[in-house]
Amino acid sequence: MEASIQEVARLTGTTSRTLRHYDRIGLLPPSRVADNGYRWYDDDALVRLQRILLLRGLGLGLQEIGRVLTHERDELVALEHHLDWLRSEQRRLARVAASVERTIHARQEGAPVMAHEMFDGFDHTQHREEVERRWGAQAYADSDAWWRGMSADERAAWQERTARLAADWAAAAHAGTDPTSEAAQRLAERHVAWLTAIPGTPGHGTGAPVEYVLGLADLYVADPRFTATYGGADGATFVRDALRAWAAR
Repeated sequence: MEASIQEVARLTGTTSRTLRHYDRIGLLPPSRVADNGYRWYDDDALVRLQRILLLRGLGLGLQEIGRVLTHERDELVALEHHLDWLRSEQRRLARVAASVERTIHARQEGAPVMAHEMFDGFDHTQHREEVERRWGAQAYADSDAWWRGMSADERAAWQERTARLAADWAAAAHAGTDPTSEAAQRLAERHVAWLTAIPGTPGHGTGAPVEYVLGLADLYVADPRFTATYGGADGATFVRDALRAWAAR
């Protein structure tokens, strides 16, 4: 089955001009161009376009999207990652919407608002199912208890530490730092220390297993959520390569 450029534009809410631009930059060539110059898109091209639109929705630029698609050779695995994230976001947004509805209702009725209900969906629990699937229910329970047991100042300090680490990774990648250099390896050591500081994570208090670090390193490149955190595909690749070098040591 093929769709014309006009049909694709209508179905996706984009424009023919945008699709031609994707072709010019090598992001989405049509499956064939007819003698009359019309562009046609087959199933493979349409699936690639779906992935492009999903990545655009995550805030990635076109150049970064091209790099992500190049790295993600297994199309089905990539789509499964997207689907997991979309379903997680769908559940989280449903909870946020419900909490806002409860606030509106309380205000309309002159009833007191319940703080524990107001912020449902705004916190880290959106990752519960993913953590439990990867590392087990106990891992989530331990990390959840740790987070909920923190004071507001402790949470702010942890978030600042996390943001500073991500920013330092992105800056080092932008500067063209060699992943095997001492500077990059100091970042890798900070990263591993940050990981193992979280109760419930593999190696908490004892030292991160190499397999765990390598698995996360690959995930940083494969998962668009992490790719964006580290400044794009190049930044995520730099983090992965530095952590691989750390593991090799």
